Amino acid sequence: MHIARTRTAVGVAISAIALGTLPAWAAHAEPTAAERGTARHAPHHPRPASDGVHQIPLQGAVNVRDLGGYRTYDGDRVRYGQVFRADALAKLTDADVGTLAKLGLKKVIDFRVPAEVRYDGTDKLPAGLTATSRAVNDNGLFTMLMTVIGSKDPVKQEEMLGNGKADAFMRDVYRTFVADGTNRAQFAATLRDIAHGGDAAPLLYHCTSGKDRTGWTSYLLLRAIGVPERAAVGDYLASNTYRAAYDAKVRESLKQSGMMQNPDLLIPLQEVRTGYLETALDEVKKEYGSLDGYLRKGLGLDTRTILALRERMVD
Repeated sequence: MHIARTRTAVGVAISAIALGTLPAWAAHAEPTAAERGTARHAPHHPRPASDGVHQIPLQGAVNVRDLGGYRTYDGDRVRYGQVFRADALAKLTDADVGTLAKLGLKKVIDFRVPAEVRYDGTDKLPAGLTATSRAVNDNGLFTMLMTVIGSKDPVKQEEMLGNGKADAFMRDVYRTFVADGTNRAQFAATLRDIAHGGDAAPLLYHCTSGKDRTGWTSYLLLRAIGVPERAAVGDYLASNTYRAAYDAKVRESLKQSGMMQNPDLLIPLQEVRTGYLETALDEVKKEYGSLDGYLRKGLGLDTRTILALRERMVD
């Protein structure tokens, strides 16, 4: 343990699309390599050659990653095989479940709201694992999408999502990550599990798309343990890389099925954007003065917990 170093530290047509939305009938696609946005090493999967995201390739999910590999400000490295981030696990194949089993997971946390779980299904997990429900409010996104896409009305869809409205809606979602007390409690409980839950490691958390609720949690964790802003933002934006092909297939399917004449209206809901993250951070600054203030006052994490996060996550 590096004690000294720690102190530096509708119907079948739709499901949810942002914070997890995928038509249930759309087949998963392999991700492209195109970027769309500016413990100890686990023995069961290869270590990347350089710092950066580490995807766990699966057939039934496209955005599953190991948070290990990033360098901290003082040159240490985040451990592999400790914490994983993911999109929905309800469509995993038997082979996928076998891959997860090799990760040695002890705890899985599901940020989806009950409506998402009812529609998409519960997680498919290795024997002996049951997901812990820790729902984070989607600000009405799931219901809104069920209404707007299910209407098949291009005028209504344009009125609800066009002219920057989809972007603005996502910014409101991110504000709730900071402003909503229940949401803060869910994020805090997850970070405490990582810090103090010896029996909970390795741990995986997910929403449906693995980009917003999961992305915010990952950003907080990386920043709390001393990963520089640029790398933490890079991890956040990497969802656009891994989701690009799948999300494009969703839009094409909606167009071919006649559900939407202009499915590109969904792009702001499907993507992560620096503007969304900045909106949450602006709310952090307004309410708590700094990210450290949000961690300590907003999430209620004391110094011991923040130091324990560093100890668990950093070599």
